[in-house]
Amino acid sequence: MTAFTDTSSLTRRLAHGALAVAVAAQSFWFTPPAKAQQRGVPIVRDAEIEALVRDYVRPILKVAGLTKAGVDVVLVNDDSFNAFVAGRRMFINTGALLTAETPNEIIGVIAHEAGHLADRHQERLRDQLARAQTMAVVASLLGIGATVAGAAANSGDMARAGTGIAMGGAEVARRTLRGYQRTEEAAADIAALRYLDATGQSAKGMLTTFGRFQTALALSGARVDPYQVSHPMPRDRIANLTERAQKSQYFGAMDPPALQLRHDMMRAKIAAFTGGQGATSRMFRKDARGIPALYGDAITTYLYGNPRSALSKIDALIKQQPQNAYFHEMRGDILMKANRASEAAEAYARAVKLDPSRSGLINVSYGQALLAVGTPDAVKRAVTEINKGIERDRENPSAYRPLAQAYGQLGDIGLAELASAEGEYYSGKYLDAKIFAARAQTKLKQGSPAWLRAQDIINYREAGKKRK
Repeated sequence: MTAFTDTSSLTRRLAHGALAVAVAAQSFWFTPPAKAQQRGVPIVRDAEIEALVRDYVRPILKVAGLTKAGVDVVLVNDDSFNAFVAGRRMFINTGALLTAETPNEIIGVIAHEAGHLADRHQERLRDQLARAQTMAVVASLLGIGATVAGAAANSGDMARAGTGIAMGGAEVARRTLRGYQRTEEAAADIAALRYLDATGQSAKGMLTTFGRFQTALALSGARVDPYQVSHPMPRDRIANLTERAQKSQYFGAMDPPALQLRHDMMRAKIAAFTGGQGATSRMFRKDARGIPALYGDAITTYLYGNPRSALSKIDALIKQQPQNAYFHEMRGDILMKANRASEAAEAYARAVKLDPSRSGLINVSYGQALLAVGTPDAVKRAVTEINKGIERDRENPSAYRPLAQAYGQLGDIGLAELASAEGEYYSGKYLDAKIFAARAQTKLKQGSPAWLRAQDIINYREAGKKRK
């Protein structure tokens, strides 16, 4: 787990269909897929949180007709309450996960973003952008023509009118685009209501979210021109949705207690990693002895305190939930920090066995612990486990560094170089990837699967770039 700097301003600039309003959080651990990293989006990776969010997403995608669309959900390290779609990926900020007090609030966000995907709003937005640019260019040309004519006629009024035409045309184009985006947002809200109803879930969480936005806007004291923003005003969204939402037979539906518990444990984990030592105790001060509070305390102790004390706390939680894979995963993390690699490997092995989501991330952690054990047999097993993790999660660049190290220790330099090439490739560092791939080919059998994969990396050309 590696700390990193926040690039939330760029993240927000990339957002289409974003719910958008600043609320609470900070930063924690990440592994960046290549495309997202190139755009400066800080990606959070965590097996427990990803499994929970997938459980939130799956039924919504099914009723939206997106099950076979290959939609991936990506967690973004950003402290704003925000979510957005790009391509076939749905991005959800850690700030949204931390702030939402119930699963239903986040599920409402997911349903809204699914509405954008199902109605292909991104493709239509590109057409609208092209039209807006055309309007602005035409207005600019007309303005330039009037300005030149005014200058030739020595008419200041005509020249100023030309400038006004150009500026006014750009403003019309901008307002037209913003109006179109507001229409899309309203359509996604209505689609979300349909999806929630179809899955037997309440829309109350959506109304809570928009109410939070309205409060944040009021507290900011900002005066917002409703024609200059890309989203309907929170007050208008609440007015438009409340009556529809309350007519649903599921409006009073509550989240299952087991799901609420998982949600609270997720929030505790995010708070511990992002909010400092007192974050979880403040969040769960009304239930200081509940599992989420104790989990957050164990993680905080792991981060800031004594590994022995952290181990005692996580062991107490394991006694309460012995089948919780993520408690065993955290136990492995604590033992690794305490330089007890053999015991850590046992904890990760248990987590791998129990993990219902079969996350490749835990396999990689298991492999890293085996690598730290350092015996020839352990290193061979490390290669097996890390490769299992990669099979389940190929775009995880942090998996390839320990794999390269393991191959290097086993004396297989060709595969070590290829693993390094893969890591650079999935980090978006294509030039470095090509260098490692070329080095790998000198040590691999020509025509072998590994040699061919190295050739694929060498031949890779980024979209939009021409060969020299």
